Amino acid sequence: MAGRALILVENLSVPFDRRVWQECTTLRDAGWVVHVICPRGEQQDTEAEVVLDDVHIHRYSLRPATGGPRGYAREYGLALAHTLWRALRLTWRHGRFDVVHACNPPDMLFLVGAVLKLRGARFVFDQHDLVPELYLSRFDRGEDALYRAVRAAERLTYRTADAVIATNESYRRTAIERGGKVPDDVVVVRSAPAVERFEQVPPEPELKRGTPHLLCYLGVMGPQDGVDYALRALAKLRDDVGRTDWHAVFVGAGDTFDAMVRLADDLGLADRVQFTGRIPDADLLRYLSTADVCLAPDPRNPLNDVSTMNKIMEYMAMARPIVSFDLTEARVSAGEAAVYATPNDELDFAKQIARLLDDPEARQRMGEIGQERVSGPLSWRESATALLAAYDRTMNRTNKR
Repeated sequence: MAGRALILVENLSVPFDRRVWQECTTLRDAGWVVHVICPRGEQQDTEAEVVLDDVHIHRYSLRPATGGPRGYAREYGLALAHTLWRALRLTWRHGRFDVVHACNPPDMLFLVGAVLKLRGARFVFDQHDLVPELYLSRFDRGEDALYRAVRAAERLTYRTADAVIATNESYRRTAIERGGKVPDDVVVVRSAPAVERFEQVPPEPELKRGTPHLLCYLGVMGPQDGVDYALRALAKLRDDVGRTDWHAVFVGAGDTFDAMVRLADDLGLADRVQFTGRIPDADLLRYLSTADVCLAPDPRNPLNDVSTMNKIMEYMAMARPIVSFDLTEARVSAGEAAVYATPNDELDFAKQIARLLDDPEARQRMGEIGQERVSGPLSWRESATALLAAYDRTMNRTNKR
């Protein structure tokens, strides 16, 4: 049963947020009228109002946080005000929404859901991150007053939600055990790449900058993403393992981008490591199609161990072998498509890179395994079925009231 859905996003613009965009188009194809409220992008998704592929997108201007936790509190407060105003305006103009679908972080959008529930909507919480663990991983401040506020926001979000969408079984378990949700009300909708977006192109040896091998990192560069671990591992690959037959490229941007460029220089890697920033998809495919080994250096911490990393899924879509630290959900995602280093051990990470560089047959086999996984049991096709089932359950509950 289709209706009208309002999707709330603060962390990224849409359609740049690929998971949210896949959810939007899945719902649209099932007959839903879909509206999205999100921030504007800096270099793309810059229009305030746009209808894209029959999805109605409403964007607001938002300056990214600076200055630590208080900066994020200011950012989230402004985002909440923008979102609530636009949600109410859309309701006044077009009538009530059947489902309000909030994607975290932050865990404050439940306030918009609570307001629109008064007008008959149902609230679906799409938990992209465990925000209390994210707070501890980013700021290393311990369980202070802001942490307690973050935990309270999560509890209220769970309490408000009629259904929870979890990105993996670890998050589902958290929603049940910590959030007190009924198991039937928590559905796993895994993030999965749109495989048609990740088509290999002919390798370009010149991207290796005169070396036999190319190493590639793709993703956000934040405090918890492990780019610093990757750079220190590359220094050990050169100094302790004695390998200089590689060039590395880091694709992406984030809060620590400038710091990572400085760290590479401090480690004497400036001539071996290239930072591209965010690049068009066509250039991304060139690098991934040429890469011999892809890097997933997310260190083990309370957040990363139970989180599904989009970079791993995208590496597999491109049939690339992966080196990862040994994390619970990394193993669930990659299986035998990756080799696993001792958590947070940069020397072992370097040794695992060297192991793969020396074994082209293993790299080929691992790439094939990964591509099969994202085309089959971990595909968006499976996730789309779960998403629509969660919506159907939520709507059926509404009709039985």
